[in-house]
Amino acid sequence: MNLKRTPLHALQLAQNAKMVDFAGWEMPIEFAGIISEHKQVRSAAGLFDVSHMGEILISGPQAENMVQRLVTSDVKAAKNLQVTYTLMCNESGGVVDDLLVYKYTPTKFLLVVNAANAAKDLEWIKQHQLPDCEVVDLSEQYALLAIQGPKAEAILQPLCSDDLSRLKLFHFLPESSVAGEPALISRTGYTGEHGFEIYMAPQVAAHVWQELFRQGGADIAPIGLGARDTLRFEAKLPLYGQELGPDITPLEAGLAWFVNMDKSDFIG
Repeated sequence: MNLKRTPLHALQLAQNAKMVDFAGWEMPIEFAGIISEHKQVRSAAGLFDVSHMGEILISGPQAENMVQRLVTSDVKAAKNLQVTYTLMCNESGGVVDDLLVYKYTPTKFLLVVNAANAAKDLEWIKQHQLPDCEVVDLSEQYALLAIQGPKAEAILQPLCSDDLSRLKLFHFLPESSVAGEPALISRTGYTGEHGFEIYMAPQVAAHVWQELFRQGGADIAPIGLGARDTLRFEAKLPLYGQELGPDITPLEAGLAWFVNMDKSDFIG
């Protein structure tokens, strides 16, 4: 089986990454070790390559109505440039996937889905596509880095064209830049720490990766999927395939907070 690779594969091997097969991708499970990487993120900052995630754009006059029906949260209540953590469910209430919804405007949404579910999520979304809506898989057009930890903002800010102190939690800057490269930046993450996720073109990811390490010095280190899992578990964040699945409802998973029973009809 030929595994997919992110644009940072060669750089990560040079950083002593131990690679594994994750959802059809050759990804780093650890660099210096899971425990030390976990502590690094909690005490300073860590940099994650999560370019394997899927990105799906929904646009058109009915985009908001379409997303509203697909997910359990009330995206109509979200403001422009706000990010919503939510879930897609099947007809019986089981979880198709958990995801982030980036609301540009009521006619444009970016859905960021789990790598293992990207293909089936795209098919599910297209099955429930409304007229006058366009669904486009943008996964190959993005690389995605996550810088997480108490020192993340101090490291990222000198490389960023915008004032990050003004970016609220679960909001995003659609047209920012990092290390001179165009980027979407959101104040989001999967660790329970302060941090940011940076979306950019794959061809500039290596440059941004290197510049973040140059800027952060001893305060930043590469982090693999192993510590990503321990960090999210410590922060009580769910993982699809573990706490979530097609036979587990959001209520059974303890995620009732992310299900709005008062909004218009939704699947599940």
